[in-house]
Formats: sequence, structure tokens, C-alpha cells
Amino acid sequence: MILPIVAYGDPVLKKRGENLEKGDPNLPKLVEDMFETMYAAHGVGLAAPQVGKSLRMFVVDASPFAEEGDEDYEALKDFKKVFVNPEIIEEDGDEWAFSEGCLSIPEIHEDVYRHESLRIKYYDENWEEHEEELNGLAARVVQHEYDHIEGVLFVEHLSPLRRRMLKGKLQNITKGKIKVDYRMKFPKK
Repeated sequence: MILPIVAYGDPVLKKRGENLEKGDPNLPKLVEDMFETMYAAHGVGLAAPQVGKSLRMFVVDASPFAEEGDEDYEALKDFKKVFVNPEIIEEDGDEWAFSEGCLSIPEIHEDVYRHESLRIKYYDENWEEHEEELNGLAARVVQHEYDHIEGVLFVEHLSPLRRRMLKGKLQNITKGKIKVDYRMKFPKK
């Protein structure tokens, strides 16, 4: 089922998510619904808070970033994962800029600086534990989604001046004055 994506301004996007209990019977359906929702909105990642669930879980499929010949091609072409109760252990490397967007903050894309690699521990949808190192765009997608479960939005990584310049656009999103081709849920007035 395609779920509505929560828009900027909803309090759930600012809350730190709660851990899921091992064996949660709702997890398989949530994973299925989140992938379906993400694909319908043409996203590469979606965190539970973005569908109104204050949980530490997100899904990613970075394969749209995979371009043959790029150094990241092998890492990205099959990079479809579920992260349950993840914990970033370490972020490393130089910070680099990349234009990020967010399904909860449509029509805004800004350069965000993030570390080039990270080490993360998480469970997958079958409750198997993983620890791995991610680099480049794979790391960036995970860092962006991880921020969501920490209650942080990508616009908070921008300078105060840049945020002030975006204030009107952000207010319009909160008020529902935006056109998107996917379902959205706007904050109650």
C-alpha cells in the first residue's frame, strides 16, 4: 500500500525514532509499504518518520545512482537494503558536497557536506545483524536517512543564511502549497 509522505513541519520528523522490538510482526508489511511508497515517489530512500512512524527504520535503493563506468557502479547497482535499529559507529574521510533533496521537503535541493565513508551496524528485515562500511553515494544515502530517524532534516545542515533564504519555500510546504505527483500528509493547522 502506498502511504502518504509526511511533509516538512510535521512534529514526527523532528522526533528521534524508537527502536523496533525484535520479531515485530508489523515489520514485513511496513517494509513492503515503504518500498512501494518510495518507488511511487521516485525516491532512493525513505525513513519510517516520513510515513508518520516514529521508528528507527529506513529503506534504501540507490540503484538509480548507478551509472556504468563510475567508480561507485558496483557498490550502487544492487544497493537495496532495509536498516532496522541502525547505529552509525563511525564517520570518516573528507566531507564533500552533493545536492540533496527529500521527499518530505519537495522541490528543494541543496548542497550538503557529509563524510565520504561510514561504518554502520543494523538489522535487516529478517533480524539478521550486519556491520559494514559504506562509501561515496551509498554512505550519503544512508547518512541522509539515518538523520531522519534522529529527527534531523537535511536543511538543518545548511548555513543559517541559506535556511533564511529558503524560509518562504519551507513555509509553503508546511501549508500544503506545493504540487507533487505522490501522496503527502501536511501538518494540521
